Amino acid sequence: MKSLYFGVALAMVATLSISFVIFHSISNRLQQKTIDPAFDRIDELELESARAALTSGGPLALKIYLARLDHVFRGSSHYLLDSRGIDVLSSETRATLLPPPPRSRWRTRANGHYIRAHRSPDGQYWIVAVGVPEQPHTWTYLPFYFLVIGATVVLCWLAWAGVVSPIRRIAASIALFGEGNLSTRVQSWRQDEIGQLARSFNQMADRLQKLIVSERRLLGDISHELRSPLARLKFAIKLARTTADSKTALDRIERDVDRIAALVADIVEFSFIECDPAAQVAGIAGLADIMDDVIRDCAVEAETRGCRIAVAGQLAGEIVGNRELLRRAVENVLRNGIRYSPDHSTIDVSISENTHTAAITIRDYGPGVPGQALTQIFDPFFRVEEARNAMGGGSGLGLSIAKQAVQVHRGTITAENASPGLRVQIILPLSSVASVH
Repeated sequence: MKSLYFGVALAMVATLSISFVIFHSISNRLQQKTIDPAFDRIDELELESARAALTSGGPLALKIYLARLDHVFRGSSHYLLDSRGIDVLSSETRATLLPPPPRSRWRTRANGHYIRAHRSPDGQYWIVAVGVPEQPHTWTYLPFYFLVIGATVVLCWLAWAGVVSPIRRIAASIALFGEGNLSTRVQSWRQDEIGQLARSFNQMADRLQKLIVSERRLLGDISHELRSPLARLKFAIKLARTTADSKTALDRIERDVDRIAALVADIVEFSFIECDPAAQVAGIAGLADIMDDVIRDCAVEAETRGCRIAVAGQLAGEIVGNRELLRRAVENVLRNGIRYSPDHSTIDVSISENTHTAAITIRDYGPGVPGQALTQIFDPFFRVEEARNAMGGGSGLGLSIAKQAVQVHRGTITAENASPGLRVQIILPLSSVASVH
């Protein structure tokens, strides 16, 4: 079946047909259990009355009574027969109107007439009624036919408008999205399953659009970021072939290779977090242990520049998430602060928590970030040019990885100028309300 609409119409017709069969069965059952017993009692009353008229007034009284029944039941002729089927009044044989023995009553149709016969309890007499059934006019039932047809049409239209049409719109939107129109969305305010289907498609489309756009942007950024080190690497190789000081040239080649390797490693990690956050293995991680590891690892880098990491506060809470991912997020922010801090300066790390969240604030005393760039420093490959030129910036993915890792754990990360320096704050929900998504 190519169209759901025809399936709905067929289901409606099948439902009506089944309903007709059921109602017909109910009608027959009602006829047998209620209507037929009522008519049997009427027949018994007629038989007793006819027999009483015959006994008390003779054939004349019986004739008057039967005529009265014929008048009441228009179109019917009533007879009182003896046990052999002989008409008591006319002495004509009417045995063909009686049922075959041993039956004592029946209602049947024969030769276009209906026949109703009922025998007395002692078997001496039969009351028989013969008549032509009244044929109702066709137009009598036309309103009911139109009512059924109208109800069927209305139900089919409601099914089309409420089910088939929305599904077709969703299918058309999916087809447009598949053709490359990534902005296609389904507009639906319904709260039922079809509305849920539309919202699920929109969520999927948002996610796919974000992934596709991010992939395109990432490819462009990667090609741009690799262009400079590859050009320097090519120049260093050419220089190594022509210069007598090959050691200097090889050292330069090694630095560029290390830079490319670090960039590729950051790209792989960023793509892994961004494209499949659900793949991160969740567990219980102690924030105090994470902070101790990060500060211990970064202290060595800070000491090489004569800097010091000053820690204020303590954490005792736990978070549901990937410990290594959280450690890398905090480490990237702290290393970023160390990288852009002046020599022999201090990097302040403030940690605190309340019932539901933990806050980690890292401040350096470097040049800070221009106000218009504060919202961009978490974008992939974004670097403040002055800082990069002056201090040799990294790959431009450190803060992006930190942002993705924090968001995976339903946290937030913000940055503001501290004058001097930059202050970055990470807010993470504790284990009572946190979960990786």
